[in-house]
Amino acid sequence: MCGIAGIFHFDTSRSVNESLLKKMADSLAHRGPDGEGFYIKNNIGLGHRRLSIIDLSTGDQPMFNEDKSIAIVFNGEIYNYVELKEELKNLGYKFFTNSDTEVIIRAYETWGTDCQNKLNGMWAFALWDERKNQLFISRDRIGEKPLFYSTHDNTLLFGSEIKSILAYGIPKIPNLELTELYLTLGYIPAPYTFYKNISKLQAGHYLIVTPNSVQEKKYWDLPEIDEENMISDKKLVYETFESLLKDSVRIRMRSDVPYGAFLSGGLDSAGIVALMSEISKEKVKTFTIGFKEKMFDERKLAAMAAEKFKTDHHEYMIEPNSFDEAIKKVMHHFDEPFGDSSALPTGKVSEIAAQKVKMVLTGDGGDEVLSGYNSNMVEKFAEQYQKLPFFLRSRLPGMVSSAGNLFKGDNRHKIKQVARALSFSNETFSDRLMAKSWCKPELVKQIISHPEKQIKLADFMSDFFSKYKVKHPFYQLMFFQFKVLLPDDFLTKVDRMSMAASLETRVPFLDHRLVEFMSRVHRDIKMEGYERKSVLRNTIGKRLPPALLRAPKKGFAIPLREWFKEKSFEPKLESLYASDFGLNTKLIRKLAEDNNSGKEDNGNLLWMIFLLKNWMDGER
Repeated sequence: MCGIAGIFHFDTSRSVNESLLKKMADSLAHRGPDGEGFYIKNNIGLGHRRLSIIDLSTGDQPMFNEDKSIAIVFNGEIYNYVELKEELKNLGYKFFTNSDTEVIIRAYETWGTDCQNKLNGMWAFALWDERKNQLFISRDRIGEKPLFYSTHDNTLLFGSEIKSILAYGIPKIPNLELTELYLTLGYIPAPYTFYKNISKLQAGHYLIVTPNSVQEKKYWDLPEIDEENMISDKKLVYETFESLLKDSVRIRMRSDVPYGAFLSGGLDSAGIVALMSEISKEKVKTFTIGFKEKMFDERKLAAMAAEKFKTDHHEYMIEPNSFDEAIKKVMHHFDEPFGDSSALPTGKVSEIAAQKVKMVLTGDGGDEVLSGYNSNMVEKFAEQYQKLPFFLRSRLPGMVSSAGNLFKGDNRHKIKQVARALSFSNETFSDRLMAKSWCKPELVKQIISHPEKQIKLADFMSDFFSKYKVKHPFYQLMFFQFKVLLPDDFLTKVDRMSMAASLETRVPFLDHRLVEFMSRVHRDIKMEGYERKSVLRNTIGKRLPPALLRAPKKGFAIPLREWFKEKSFEPKLESLYASDFGLNTKLIRKLAEDNNSGKEDNGNLLWMIFLLKNWMDGER
């Protein structure tokens, strides 16, 4: 796991400035604290920061073929490198290292850019082909590893994080047209960033860069599905799922350094730990984060799994006094506003894990592969709910909401959530999806006070779904989760926060073989009735403690709603109201008052606004 950066001048007579390239790479030192390397030849420069996981002695980068006509810098892991190496040996290739990086070079020499389809792993790499005078930049299928790029001053710049491109000295121009997307989604979707002149390379895409052009191409997508002929053989699904997940865990445990696993109280991470414990000859090291607020704390459930599988277990509790530190950390490592507050516990669990190991497996991606979110359940419920008489559907949400007013605290919040779910179920799929946003589009119009025209959430959604001709809302949601929510929110969060601690994370649920198979499984097999993750429960789940199977879904969240009510947060909120950063501060004050009175849960929205304010302050 590493950080990469590079410079390509379109003018072939212009030489790369070595000090600028080193400055770009140095900004990524946290991603690769074990070493650095550079390749500069005329108008091309490649920089690398290394975190050593495999082939500790001979895996340095940039790496070359024999005549140095090919040079590569690579961030990630190719898990099937052992099998690919044997295939390439049989084709006559010789290998000089035990590194997966060399396997990419040989694969490219054999199959060209089609080599991407042979790789099973997570990656962002840049490969310079001197004979073709072209730069080949690739990002993995699902988007586990990031890659940003910019064209500036007749030059293409790229890097693992935005800060590496900013280190070159390009102008920092905020893209305020993205404010609505940020406030509604909580993150900036690809290909956008919050800088006008910097883009994200989309998952499953690659760039071909020559002195004359920059071409972005797609090499992978979710398979087209036949909604009338989805896989409905339960026995086949269970057997295939378990076999693929076991093999995914097995090849992701290939490592030359100590490793462990993140363990929450959820089914996904516990399932991964169960399989790791079957494969490993030693105790698996597990790491858990908790809170004093019981609604958010899963330490007891995680401890049950740790005891069941005899792991070497470590846990840590997060307190509200970490808020200021968290703001600074998120600002530094994401380089743009990023509103997913679970970045805080992800950062903390990464810190404690990094004290013991250099790599962990995680349960991320399980909800997407298994369609296990509450929103997936809502889509299945809506299909049935809309069959009820209209007079009943039109009255029921209001009746439940009114009943919620009789309660206080968590119970009131839960009943209000049920009322909202009933209300959503009356709407179209598009309206339901937008209603799940952190800040409702109608509220966004009131809260944004700067004059820039906005890229509207409705337009973004319309453009996205125009690319995927899927009819049923359950499968539409699946496509959105895989193509937008997962790469731009959840995988971004895990990458930045783990890399901040110089820790590698591997995600068995996102093996492309498993993703492709499960995307074609019928919704009634994935979710029997309204049982979440039926496939996991009836396979790996049988090994888990029964309490984990009975526990309600919590999600990896933090108690922001409660934190903002504490006295220590009053000065922070007052400083927010006094700021001028393009949002309506009077309305923000009302949002905070509604949150602190228990009327609404605006905790995450307030957190997002704090991040936007701090980012804007830094850009002034």
